[in-house]
Amino acid sequence: MCFSPPDLNLYHENLFENMKIKILILLLFSSLLFGQQKLLIYMDLQQTDHLKAYGITFNALREGNTADWLLNYRGGSFLLNYSDKLAAKCRLKGVAFKVLSPQEAVKLYAYVQSDDVNMDVVRLEKAPKIAVYVPPGFKPWDDAVTLALEYAEVPYDKIWVDGILNGKIYEYDWLHLHHEDFTGQYGKFYASYAGAQWYRQRQMIYEAEAKKLGFKKVSKMEKAVARAIKKYIGKGGFLFAMCSATDTYDIALAAENVDIVDKMYDGDPPDPHAQEKLDFSKTLAFTNFKLEMNPLVYEYSNIDIQPAEIGDEKNDYFTLFDFSAKYDPVPTMLTQDHVNVIHGFMGQTTMFRQELIKKSVVILAKRAGTDQVKYIHGNYGRGTFTFYGGHDPEDYRHAVGDPPTDLSLHKNSPGYRLILNNILYPAAKKKKLKT
Repeated sequence: MCFSPPDLNLYHENLFENMKIKILILLLFSSLLFGQQKLLIYMDLQQTDHLKAYGITFNALREGNTADWLLNYRGGSFLLNYSDKLAAKCRLKGVAFKVLSPQEAVKLYAYVQSDDVNMDVVRLEKAPKIAVYVPPGFKPWDDAVTLALEYAEVPYDKIWVDGILNGKIYEYDWLHLHHEDFTGQYGKFYASYAGAQWYRQRQMIYEAEAKKLGFKKVSKMEKAVARAIKKYIGKGGFLFAMCSATDTYDIALAAENVDIVDKMYDGDPPDPHAQEKLDFSKTLAFTNFKLEMNPLVYEYSNIDIQPAEIGDEKNDYFTLFDFSAKYDPVPTMLTQDHVNVIHGFMGQTTMFRQELIKKSVVILAKRAGTDQVKYIHGNYGRGTFTFYGGHDPEDYRHAVGDPPTDLSLHKNSPGYRLILNNILYPAAKKKKLKT
């Protein structure tokens, strides 16, 4: 069972009801008075490039325009004021669209906002400033989110440890966590890659950064970063994490005051009573999980669903939950897609065990008939977090050293659309982030 926590309802009452009134009064009547044509970027199965469509909309916001997200209408379509420049850009990028007359636009707004359909309109006003948390030497193909941003032509900045700890993160509205290991165990790759040059280089980079910033251990530095990000969320930031950055983040928060890292990672053994000392009140999403304390096992805890539990790849699909666009606009935005059943994909953290997810967290997608959850969302303070399991929606088993995914071959990827929903969702929130 999933539900919206009280904060989401309050968010809706204070923001989206006001938006609805503004849209009805300002847009509908101004269209009639001034004859403003609209450009509809439809997002159903007829769209030629779903991923570029997000970039078109995002960059229109960056240029000072507004856009309306028509939730549940033709796959979550975008409606913008028409201009020859915008139409030319859509044609250049291969994005399908339709030009609406003022009268057609009025009818469309009225239909989407009527009580007879599970649809609504959300005004997007300002493009969020995006930061991606990445270590030195990062390559864009190391992470599905940066692949999506690069392909959609959405600008982002790179930020790492010092940018989080010195407060630079507050210059950004939205933060994506790279496939980071916030436990300080370097991805628990020791058993397989301890002798690999890339592994040794990564360890040297992290140890040098910890020393520079005055930390005796990388694990302590990672915990400090996790706490700083949590504070950022609490003050109004948007966090989006995938793969191992999801569960290791919460593990680091729960283990704030206990050593869970073995000697090959930080030079001394872990606390033998580490499990009993975890503080689940400090986590965002998960609770009552059991740590995997064997340093040679490629797993952090029992949060993650194991490959044996998933079974045959041919049967690995997850289903998006259906939410009320008018009363649950936030989860509705995050699940906009042209299909509701999506092929799964693996990662170091593939999916989350439902019984270990806090009751306050909204489940957005899971494998039907199982306890395997793929996609979740929640509130913390004035901000929000969204966790998406798996590494690459179009590369079922991505391994170290594999070539990057060519998104021009997957321009209609429903799995990648869920990533890009998250970069537009903050555009609907107008509260200024407080430092």
